[in-house]
Amino acid sequence: MELWQAFLMGAVEGLTEFLPVSSTGHLILTAHLLGIPHNSFTKSFEISIQLGSILAVLFIYWRRFVRDMELWKRIMVAFLPTGFLGFTFYRFIKGYLIGNDLVVVISLVLGGFVLLFADRLCEGFCKLMDAGELSYRRAFAIGLFQSLAMVPGVSRSGATIVGGMLMGLSRKASAEFSFLLAVPTMLIATSYDLFKSRYEFQTAEWQTLLVGFITAFLFALISVRALLNFVSKHSFVPFGIYRIMVGLVYAYFFLL
Repeated sequence: MELWQAFLMGAVEGLTEFLPVSSTGHLILTAHLLGIPHNSFTKSFEISIQLGSILAVLFIYWRRFVRDMELWKRIMVAFLPTGFLGFTFYRFIKGYLIGNDLVVVISLVLGGFVLLFADRLCEGFCKLMDAGELSYRRAFAIGLFQSLAMVPGVSRSGATIVGGMLMGLSRKASAEFSFLLAVPTMLIATSYDLFKSRYEFQTAEWQTLLVGFITAFLFALISVRALLNFVSKHSFVPFGIYRIMVGLVYAYFFLL
């Protein structure tokens, strides 16, 4: 992977990580269009540059992380399902699910319809304006939804947002909780993958990771603020339709 390709991949990661559109699906499609082979390093690169996106969330929400312990409790409860299932099925996910094009297509398209359904259901139902108002049982349920994102193409943010809306959070509150829940989830997942793969990387590959990491951080800053502004005034319908369209494009390139 050339450095300019790492920059583009980092930009795609930063822009899509917190949108309910599947950053993994977009990264795989981008790598294909750029002619980047989908090998072991590429898989680790796609996982590792998520750390840049996480730093963007910490940069924006650091005051809330420091001051709101009640929110932290709910975040950790919501993290439990993904933490347990992620460590349990790590080898299976990386070895068999990541890179499975049919799984990505089905997840993108089906996830688009689920997002449309949840957004429609949210009208008049989603009244909780802050994740701190969640009961621990509802926080755990949102964590179960997030664990579905271990399947490539589902979208971690999309699954969490759907779970948040079904648990009564407003669109904006669901998006914010998705951002915050991403911190322990992705921090642990990416750190674990880097630790497992640390002896496989050459010096040039670490430089490539650094470029992708920094780029993902900068573009995630833009993406997080833009999504919050958008869902404060609009619904998630455009994202649901977009997911379905991307799934069809993905199917054209990889399955036909």
